[in-house]
Amino acid sequence: MNFLPHFSKLGYNCHAIDLSGHGKSEGHDDLDSFDIDHYAADVGQLVAELPAPPVLIGHSMGALVVQRYLEKGKAAAVIMMSPVPPTGLSGCSIQLAIKQPDFIREAAYAVRGKYTANTERVMREVYFSPDTTREQFEAFKPLLQPESDGAVTEMMALAWRNPLRRAKIPALVMGGELDALFPSNQLYFTASGWNAETCVIPRAGHMLMMEPQWTDAAAKIDNWLGRKL
Repeated sequence: MNFLPHFSKLGYNCHAIDLSGHGKSEGHDDLDSFDIDHYAADVGQLVAELPAPPVLIGHSMGALVVQRYLEKGKAAAVIMMSPVPPTGLSGCSIQLAIKQPDFIREAAYAVRGKYTANTERVMREVYFSPDTTREQFEAFKPLLQPESDGAVTEMMALAWRNPLRRAKIPALVMGGELDALFPSNQLYFTASGWNAETCVIPRAGHMLMMEPQWTDAAAKIDNWLGRKL
């Protein structure tokens, strides 16, 4: 939400993609039929239309999607923000269930737009830093939607799948210090597989591009790109 106009103003040629079944793309009625490979193919279709290999930036599941694309595709560099850990969702889900036992139920309400006071509390605590404003959280609500059961199942079992290839390109792994979904101490497992730099944004949560610390994250990315490209 903030990144696209910000980096465009800095002179970057920016593009965003709605994966199949997401946003304005087709396939909402067939959402559960899509998996990570299908989403990676969506990325490949967009990249093929660009004049040169891009810098790919993926957030959360999107970080896994760009990694999957890079098993076969090309890019100038990759930035993985708040990535799904290489071990998958299982371990993090157990930790989250202990800290936020209402999360699964409240997330189901949230994706349908049915917010109670407890739904809002849980979603804020899981996805955002304590510094997030009411306005920033309200901007998040309409962007939330159900995810493919196929993609979620694949992410749960991620530890059982070895990547076919890891591109030898500059890589940055970034996360929030206070990320309750994928704790920042998990970032290093992702980074080690890519020989990547790791960056933790102080006081930030999971939604790095939507909370008060987004400017810090954007500045780190701009600086890193200036050094690597």
